[in-house]
Amino acid sequence: MLSVVVSGLRGRWASFLGGFLALVLGVGLLTATGLGLAAALDPPAHAPERFASSPVVVLGQDRLTVEVRRGPGTALVSRPLDRPQPVDTAVLRELRDRWTLTENPADVRHPDAVGLDAPAEQVRALVGDRARVLTGAERRRADPGHERDGHELTGLNALLGTAGGVAAFVSVFVVASVFAFSVALRRREFGLLRTAGATPGQVRRLLLAEATALGVTASAAGCALGGLAAPPMARVLVDRALAPEWFAHAVGGSAGWPYHLAFWTGLCVALAGAAAAAHRAGRTGPVDALREADVDRDVLPPGRALLGAGLLAAGIGLLVWTYATEPEALLKRKTYTTLPMLLTGGAALLAPLLARPVARLLPVPRGGAVGLLVRENGAAAVRRTAAVAAPVLVTVALAGTLFGASESVALAKETEARERTAAPYVVEGPGLRIPPRTAGGAVVAASGPTSLFVRDGAEAVVKYQARAVTDPAAFAALARLPVVAGDLRGLDHRSIVVNEEFERRRVGEEVEVWRADGSGPVRLRVAAVLARGTGDNGPYVTRAQAPGSVPDRLESDRPLPAEAAANGAGAAPAARNEAAATGLRLVLALVLLYTVIALASTLLMATSVRGPELASLRLAGATRAQALRAVTGEAVLAVAIGTVLGLGVTAAVLGALGAGLAALSAPVVLAVPWAQTGAAAGVCAVVAVAASALPAWRLTR
Repeated sequence: MLSVVVSGLRGRWASFLGGFLALVLGVGLLTATGLGLAAALDPPAHAPERFASSPVVVLGQDRLTVEVRRGPGTALVSRPLDRPQPVDTAVLRELRDRWTLTENPADVRHPDAVGLDAPAEQVRALVGDRARVLTGAERRRADPGHERDGHELTGLNALLGTAGGVAAFVSVFVVASVFAFSVALRRREFGLLRTAGATPGQVRRLLLAEATALGVTASAAGCALGGLAAPPMARVLVDRALAPEWFAHAVGGSAGWPYHLAFWTGLCVALAGAAAAAHRAGRTGPVDALREADVDRDVLPPGRALLGAGLLAAGIGLLVWTYATEPEALLKRKTYTTLPMLLTGGAALLAPLLARPVARLLPVPRGGAVGLLVRENGAAAVRRTAAVAAPVLVTVALAGTLFGASESVALAKETEARERTAAPYVVEGPGLRIPPRTAGGAVVAASGPTSLFVRDGAEAVVKYQARAVTDPAAFAALARLPVVAGDLRGLDHRSIVVNEEFERRRVGEEVEVWRADGSGPVRLRVAAVLARGTGDNGPYVTRAQAPGSVPDRLESDRPLPAEAAANGAGAAPAARNEAAATGLRLVLALVLLYTVIALASTLLMATSVRGPELASLRLAGATRAQALRAVTGEAVLAVAIGTVLGLGVTAAVLGALGAGLAALSAPVVLAVPWAQTGAAAGVCAVVAVAASALPAWRLTR
């Protein structure tokens, strides 16, 4: 058996090249992203900067701790504050009485942290729960860049996780497609083996042994490639400000689990891709060795049909369920990244069933014999057409859904932000100066960011990103918020404007909140209720309930004085998430690379065995140019079928997103990424034409 496997791989290396390359790239990317995740999840210890010479640091409270109900009893839950609060004055006085403190001269009156050289246990006994005592590597929590690193790592983990997940998802389809089509082309070979006395089990074991050899070799090569690619990938992420500076030196350390995960995933992908093909090969009978006609039969086995229909039904069902129960989840990246994969996978598995009706519907030139031949061959050779259309479908669908959903959510947020104010003049930026009330008689509404902590029932505490307004009357005069109950003019220092996400959202009810610095709770009356929108509609409070908030937005009905906007950035749309955009571009490039490999390998295999067919075509009177046009036309038709099916998946996802925006009373602005889908389809068409024309040109010499 081993000698047969080795000789088979050596003799048909071209048939396995596409699957081998796809698996090497998939395992390599899994290894590289795994090494990146290992570095991000377990960052190296860094020496503290701000209090490097102090073995003990006393940090002001940086978390809010609230008692909530848990079953029959209670428990404490903590939520992070926006920034550490100043150390309690009494704590400072007691510390100064006993030890010499290291303090920043700029905030000596109200420091958020102080350093000292004293026994940590004694300091903890003195401080109690009035502040946090840090030692060792934890002293970095007092450094100004600590929170920034945390935010960067959150986006980085999402980027690497998405890329790794897509790599595994697409690898399965590419490897399975290559194996399935290879088995279809080897039907006569398996028939001869059965005629020579091979049992169905031996034929299946032969294919699985080939897949094992391919998987082990490709996974080992992919692990080596990923280990070499991880450091350059980390440097690129750091250069693009998507990762902290230390990340470039931390990737590629001693972590071993990414290599194990990538290797065994690659081997499992190879075996999973070959399993269905091996089952089909085992059903090949001896009579198949005698058949002359290559007629596609049994192109959609019951197992594949059931799995494809299940994935398609699950994807549609989850979209409908999410819309009906939690429409705001449709706007989240996790949702519009994962749910389309179910729809895409289901459509790709059902491609043999969908290819023929789509081929009949697509317009094909009917002016000559070539156009008729392209249409009929494309509809008859369903297996070949589906093998080409499936990777194109995956590429176009992922490009359309990922970019379309991301751009649509961003456009909806920008449109909503423009519609939230009637002010013709808006300035955004840090350090804005509020002009005097009498400055030209202008109505100026200033607001700044803050946070509010609100009980969600008796079991949880939710942190809301809120806005603090300076002048409630000016705010009410210029705001054009989607009010569903109450009146914005009712906002004052003892009230709050909430949105429909709040548990208590009836006008006149009181909401218990904690402020951004953890102080509270205070009870605020609900003055107005806003529609949920895209997630940026409220809540709103006044500056009295937002300690430490600094205005970063000015709205005015008249031009603002130059000094008021000295540090402003001008009217600006909602900021785009650069990490998310980079991740989407990386995913599209990855999927496109897989598709190129799948198309090239499939069409090279398919066209290379069409010598007798092309010879018959030439004997029937076709010129060499006509034969080449027929072959390349079939390839383009298959790409067009995959593009249409991919656009169908895109339409379903964007349609659900539009319905979700409408349910949230948000602007329904859908962006169809024609540039990305068109570029993907164009690249696929070029590769398909080249991969089919080259062997056809050789066969028609």
